[in-house]
Amino acid sequence: MWFAAELGVAAYGMLVCSIFTFQRHLMYHPLKAIRPPAEYGLTGFEDMYLEAADGVKLQAWVHKPRPGFPVIVYFHGNAANLADRASKFGSFTDAGFGLVAVSYRGFGNSEGNPGEEGIYSDARAAIACARDTLKAPQSRLIYYGESLGSGVAVQMAAEEAPGLLVLEAAYTSVETRSAELYPFVLGVRQLVLDKYDSLSKIKRVHAPLLMLHGQLDPVIPLDHGKTLFATANEPKEMVIYPTVHHADFSAGQTTIPVWDAARKYGLIGRVA
Repeated sequence: MWFAAELGVAAYGMLVCSIFTFQRHLMYHPLKAIRPPAEYGLTGFEDMYLEAADGVKLQAWVHKPRPGFPVIVYFHGNAANLADRASKFGSFTDAGFGLVAVSYRGFGNSEGNPGEEGIYSDARAAIACARDTLKAPQSRLIYYGESLGSGVAVQMAAEEAPGLLVLEAAYTSVETRSAELYPFVLGVRQLVLDKYDSLSKIKRVHAPLLMLHGQLDPVIPLDHGKTLFATANEPKEMVIYPTVHHADFSAGQTTIPVWDAARKYGLIGRVA
């Protein structure tokens, strides 16, 4: 009996150590193979390379805005690469928005390996590109965070408010979601390295907020989005899609509410 108990404890300890050691492999699923934007049906995009503050070279797809339109700075999710979002990007730019979509370190043709602080550095480089290359002032920027990127967008908005913050399939924190997924791991919250704690930061955000969430999302349950939304400052709006899961938003389901919110808050129809 004691031997069996000791064996069980040892096996559990190995499991916990494995989760801790390989957690970033569990969290980030980058794809490296990527072709130029035109090969995904995107026109008018420039495939650029930015440099983060720590010297890491980052791939970004950049498109100028139509006169009188703001620039979307897009922070993607934890998997694949920019090509996986091509139809969404094309819908935004066809509607008139400018776009800077950064490929996090380790994704696409970007150097390095992903981690929370490094990805924040990547996001700042993308914002600098929108301001310096596309000449968009801070008040004419829209931060759009998808899934994992929602935590990146919240961090950036807490540092300096954009004209509009858009969160798609947002979570309260990776720490909380990890505790829900691994309830059998004692102290899992303390083991999480990349916490992306949006719930503790959202009160520091003073920008209009638009949240989009699928009712059927099994990856980031709707309760996460509702909790984050309830904590956020006004003005704010949440759109819940009854038949949408996690990553099956259509281009129109994201472009139309962003267009409406940008118009509502005065970001469309005037030239900076």
